[in-house]
Amino acid sequence: MNPESSERADLVADICAYLQEIHPESASLGELGRRFHVSPFHLQRTFKAATGITPRQFSDKLRMEDFKTLVRRGQRITDAIHAVGYGSSSRLYERSDENLGMTPSTYKRRGAGTTIFYSVVACPLGFLLVAATDRGICKISLGDSAAELITDLEAEFAAAERIRDDDGVGFWTERIIAYLEGWQPDLNLPLDLRATAFQVKVWQQLQKIPVGETRNYSEIAAAIGQPTAVRAVANACAKNPAALVIPCHRIIRKDKSLGGYRWGIERKRALLAREQAYKETGDAP
Repeated sequence: MNPESSERADLVADICAYLQEIHPESASLGELGRRFHVSPFHLQRTFKAATGITPRQFSDKLRMEDFKTLVRRGQRITDAIHAVGYGSSSRLYERSDENLGMTPSTYKRRGAGTTIFYSVVACPLGFLLVAATDRGICKISLGDSAAELITDLEAEFAAAERIRDDDGVGFWTERIIAYLEGWQPDLNLPLDLRATAFQVKVWQQLQKIPVGETRNYSEIAAAIGQPTAVRAVANACAKNPAALVIPCHRIIRKDKSLGGYRWGIERKRALLAREQAYKETGDAP
């Protein structure tokens, strides 16, 4: 085992030992990050890579084992539920059949039970926010201020645990900044998005548009085999949660005018100009 792998294994072992020590209490990712002097995002990814579950799920597993032990010993289910700290039977069943990642119902509940890491940095188009679950990026947005973007994230995922982690999410923000500065022609980053089957088809088609080229709504509708769904395509583009990685800025109107853009028409104009310059010269704009 190389030194780096050994260090990761030691970290995971220490986290497990600590969670067992404080059991039945649990600790937030922020608390664990401070205790073990690592980025919460890095801590979560390292722990999950080693164990297949998150630290919170590990704590839930310990609690579930306590519950099963009490029931096996003859305690009534209702009493056992409260004895191990579940507020109600619904909390027990929610934990016992928990899915990894953000399910549609979780998104509908504004991220309840989900941890979202995020970073906000200055970029060539103002400010950039990148937010991610332990599965991938769930939101990328552009705006005029960091406060504006954070407020929008808080509204969309009001019930989630949100942790600002500039170091942990930094790898992805750096890739996006490089793209905006023209040093990286395109983006291929992991996504964790909730969408309808139709939206997924549209967004995947958008990702096929080459750098420096554009399409109109009718062309996308035809490409996904639903030529009459032009309005629905436009709606899917408007609801794109991941700016740049899903390049809805490459969609223009049939008359070649720019049309709208969720993050501002001037940003769309600047993005298309940068990509056109890259296509023509292969150099940073």
